[in-house]
Amino acid sequence: MKNLPSAITLCEVGLRDGLQNEKTTLSTDQKVELLQGLINAGFKVIEVGSFMHPKAVPQMADTDEVYKTVGQVPGVELRALIPNLRGVKRAVDCGCKKVKLNVSASRQHNLKNLNMTPEESVAGFADCVQAAKENGIAISGSISMPFASPWEGRIPLADVEAIIDAYLKVGITEISLSDASGMAVPNHVYQLCAHVREKYPQAAWWLHFHNTRGLAMANIMAAMEAGMTQFDSSFGGLGGCPFVPGAAGNISTEDVLNMCDEMGIATGVEIIKVMELSRKLRELLSHDLDSYILRAGRAKDLILS
Repeated sequence: MKNLPSAITLCEVGLRDGLQNEKTTLSTDQKVELLQGLINAGFKVIEVGSFMHPKAVPQMADTDEVYKTVGQVPGVELRALIPNLRGVKRAVDCGCKKVKLNVSASRQHNLKNLNMTPEESVAGFADCVQAAKENGIAISGSISMPFASPWEGRIPLADVEAIIDAYLKVGITEISLSDASGMAVPNHVYQLCAHVREKYPQAAWWLHFHNTRGLAMANIMAAMEAGMTQFDSSFGGLGGCPFVPGAAGNISTEDVLNMCDEMGIATGVEIIKVMELSRKLRELLSHDLDSYILRAGRAKDLILS
C-alpha cells in the first residue's frame, strides 16, 4: 500500500460519544478512573464529555465535575463538546481548555431540528469563538454526516465546502468530518479527504467513523492514504448515533491500535492498557462491547515461540 503515514494521532471519544448513549450512567468517580486510565495508556487527545443541557443528555451532566477533579494534565488535550455560548461559559468555570462545536451536513436534518441551514448554524457560532478566544480556550468544529445522510443520501461536495467555508469565516480552522450515519464508503472517503486537504491547507482535519456497516476500518485506511493522520475512536467500540436508525458504535480503539501495531504505524498508545480499560467498561455497563480485539485478542498473542 502506498502513502500510509508512519504515525497517527487518536482521540479517545468513548467517555463522551460512547457513554452518552448508555442506559447505565457511570458515577463521576468511575469516569475519572477511566479517564486517568486512558491518560496512562498514552492518549494525548481525549474527549471527556459534553456541556449539553443535563435534561437533554443526563449521562453527561457531571462533565464539569470530571474536569474539576482531574484538572490540567500537561501534554494532554482534554476536550468537550458544546452546543452554544453557554457551553463556553461552563468550560471556563470548570477549567476545560478545548471545546468542539458541531453542525449537520444534512440540510434537511439541520432545518428540521434547528430551523436553520448548516451555514447559518455555523455563522451563529461566532460569539462562541470570540468568548473562547477571550478566555484562552481552543475551539474546533465538527461536520456530522459529510459523506452521506439518511435524508439526502450522498451529500453534495458544494454543501460540505459551504460549511467548511463558514467555519473558516468565524475563525475555526480545526475541523472534524464525522460519519455519524455510518454511510461512508472508502472511495468517497478518499476523494473527499484528498480534496479538502488540497483546497483548505490552512485547516487541520480529524476523521470520525462509525462501524454501522462494517466499513469504519476500511474508511480509516482510505483517509490515511489521502494524507489524514488524526482519527477519533472509542474504547470497546462504545457509542452510536441516537437519531440514525440501526446505527452501531464508533470504531473500536483497540481494533485500530491492533491494526496500526501490526502495520508499523505508531500511535503512542499502549493497546494492552486500553484492552484492560475496555474489559472494565464492559463490567461497569453489564453488556458486551463491539470490539474484535476484546473478543479474539491480538494476533501476535496466538503465535507460539
